Amino acid sequence: MTSLLLKAGRIVTMDPARRVITGGAVRIEGQRIAAVLDAGELRSLPPFAGEVVDAPHAVIIPGFVQTHLHLCQTLFRGLADDLPLLDWLRLRIFPLEAAHTPSSMYASARVGLLELIGSGTTTIMDMGSIAHEEEIVRAIGESGMRAFVGKALMDINEPYPRLQEPTRVAIRSAAEEAKAWHGSAGGRIMYAVAPRFVLSCTDTLLREAAALAADVPGALLHTHAAENRAELDAVHRRCGMENIEYFGRLGILGANTCLAHCIWLQDREIDLLAERECRVLHCPSSNLKLGSGIARIPAMLQKGILVSLGADGAPCNNMLDMFEEMRLAALLQKPLHGAAAMPAADVFALATVGGAKTLGLFHDIGSIETGKKADLVLLDLRKPWNPLQPDGSGDVYSAIVYSGRPANVDSVLIDGAWVYRGAEYPHLDPERIIADARAELVRVLQRVEWTS
Repeated sequence: MTSLLLKAGRIVTMDPARRVITGGAVRIEGQRIAAVLDAGELRSLPPFAGEVVDAPHAVIIPGFVQTHLHLCQTLFRGLADDLPLLDWLRLRIFPLEAAHTPSSMYASARVGLLELIGSGTTTIMDMGSIAHEEEIVRAIGESGMRAFVGKALMDINEPYPRLQEPTRVAIRSAAEEAKAWHGSAGGRIMYAVAPRFVLSCTDTLLREAAALAADVPGALLHTHAAENRAELDAVHRRCGMENIEYFGRLGILGANTCLAHCIWLQDREIDLLAERECRVLHCPSSNLKLGSGIARIPAMLQKGILVSLGADGAPCNNMLDMFEEMRLAALLQKPLHGAAAMPAADVFALATVGGAKTLGLFHDIGSIETGKKADLVLLDLRKPWNPLQPDGSGDVYSAIVYSGRPANVDSVLIDGAWVYRGAEYPHLDPERIIADARAELVRVLQRVEWTS
């Protein structure tokens, strides 16, 4: 069993008191945190028999939790720029996803995971495509990442009919996947039933997807909602009401319901989300790049709605970088609500505690506390773009949220194991992964059947 003592300049615990410990240490036994020591406790600690990492300039934080991603799309970064959502899907993303093979799906997931781990993300919730989900699961298992996974369910696709499947097939395959993968990889991989969004799902598919998620203990329902004005117009034409109201009428809103984007919400919809204890997955970069809008995050938080962050997919971002999402989540609201809106400490909480609670994993991750999983990130905040206080006495939340970058990430542990150390990957070969991804993209582009 691994026995590890991490000594650091500061530890941002995100425990209930949001303590920042100076000159302390985190002791790890196996996969879990055995103790969080302040400076005095560290000085009185008996000689330690395990590995000691003495990093006086490091800041230890909980691993970032990204709650909305599409690893199946990572290959397509840069291929769908400057388009609004529905054209982005119809003209680019649906044809590209339909051209995936098992090998291209695996390559897409691997290159995305490489970026995520190297920028400090230790847990994700991912929505796949309708096929080859097993390759995403394989890549996640090999990477050491903690994840919720699930194929995208679509039994309607008028813009691109090649990318859909019968309702029965979609539900049956999701049920089989949940049985096979929920709780796999030593508990690191869990299942989220993932109907894509209203316009790609019949009422039957949405209801049965929610029922399946409710039947699997610890599973989640993961979908998109109220992302784009043109999408909302189409929802109105089909359903005669707002997106969230429609979900409410179908009976699929609940504490395990995770809704990406939620930009265009009426007050009554925000109230409904709060009443049903739904979770909102905020994707600020994607929302801006697709021209979708700015979500009313302060109003949701005021109502007690659980909000977390995600980068969405590489073709609509184009990065999978939690530092970027935190910075934008803070800055977007300030012109609307004042400079004090969305302070750095609160945004950092969305990226850690909020993500863990969204996924129902706060008992294990999201903060640095005794007994929790050792999912930790070591940051070096001494780069030229970081604050220059020589004693490190400045606001650590501000330094991370407003001036942090992936290049500040020195090392990452998941389940007490190094997945990134000294800016290198102990178990992954970046050059090979990137080369394989480029070769697979060439083959995808030869297979793709574009729509007009």
